Amino acid sequence: MKNKWLSFFSGKVQLEVKGKGIERLLNECTRNGIALYAVKKKKDCVLLMIQLQDVHAFRRAIRNHECKASFKKRKGLPFLLLKSKLNMGFTAGFAVFFIILFLLSNMVWKIDIKGAKPETEHQMMKHLEEIGVEKGRLQFLMMTPEKIQKSLTNGIENITWVGVELNGTSLHMKVVEKNEPTKEKYISPRHIVAKKKAIITRMFVQKGQPMAFVNDHVEKGQLLVSGLIGSEDHQHKVASKAEIYGETWYKSNVTVPLETSFTVYTGKVRTKHKLAFGSLAVPFWGFSFKEEPLKNPKTEQENHPFQFLGLKLPISYVKEQTRESEPSVRTYTKEQAVKAGIKMGKQDVEKQLGDSGEVKSEKVLHQSVENGKVKLIILYQVIEDIVQTTPIVQGD
Repeated sequence: MKNKWLSFFSGKVQLEVKGKGIERLLNECTRNGIALYAVKKKKDCVLLMIQLQDVHAFRRAIRNHECKASFKKRKGLPFLLLKSKLNMGFTAGFAVFFIILFLLSNMVWKIDIKGAKPETEHQMMKHLEEIGVEKGRLQFLMMTPEKIQKSLTNGIENITWVGVELNGTSLHMKVVEKNEPTKEKYISPRHIVAKKKAIITRMFVQKGQPMAFVNDHVEKGQLLVSGLIGSEDHQHKVASKAEIYGETWYKSNVTVPLETSFTVYTGKVRTKHKLAFGSLAVPFWGFSFKEEPLKNPKTEQENHPFQFLGLKLPISYVKEQTRESEPSVRTYTKEQAVKAGIKMGKQDVEKQLGDSGEVKSEKVLHQSVENGKVKLIILYQVIEDIVQTTPIVQGD
């Protein structure tokens, strides 16, 4: 199959050979490296195929023999190109038709969003237009599906996850939205206790009997709201419900180096556009034979495979960006390192708290400098939710 394709691109001809000593002629051609195939013997002649590039060598060989050769068929790309010159209108029309069909096969004609509410879908479509993803746009001029996914996740708040898949000329998206609070289900009777040692700063009891109050100092496990209400003779159990915030403390150990090495981009960017055939990439725009080398180059590639009538072709468009980078050293004074350490420790505490609390203040308990690093022990004063529920057991 490979040889057939090669012979198609190089061209081949069929010859009819007549005369005496045809066998000797064929032997000489073989010795001279002229490839002969599709050899057929008839009554008074022999039909054979040779490569177009071997025609001159065959003519030289036949001069030494009492044989004559005539051309019967011409096949291959060179002869098709020759015929196309004689009918330029048809050739140009076919080329334009092929180009238009190719471009239409590499456009986005449908954007399908599943799993999103109408409001969220509207926000997504608006965001997609802002980043250049819309119907009728060429796929290789847009972001890759991975970058579209990242942009949507970061740009729309009520999306937890979105999957983006490009299938032919359709862009399919599956969305998982953030869950809304569900309706309150039946809750068994329970008490509310303190989940850690704290000083109560804010308290709002919806159900239950308060057993502690604002400004009280409570220990871990101490009863805050009782699920037993009513008089001693007529008590009944309820599911206690309350919002209770208390002042707690977090201790954090932070180490900050006085010197930190990292890499930064200088701003110099070199963009190349390539056509990739399998593992072979051929640049066609943005390259130069006299390019100045970039220092510490960092290269990123975007690969956009071409399609034709829904089929993926073994050809793709590759956008390659190379950025120049350089090493940099950040140096802190002791005071700057302490400030940076306090900020790092605060961010770590806020991650532990989530949305249920806030850092009120901080105090450095201990600081020291060892081996080019500032070591800190920091105490953070925090306001957070201290509610912990526990079921009411028999005998309470």
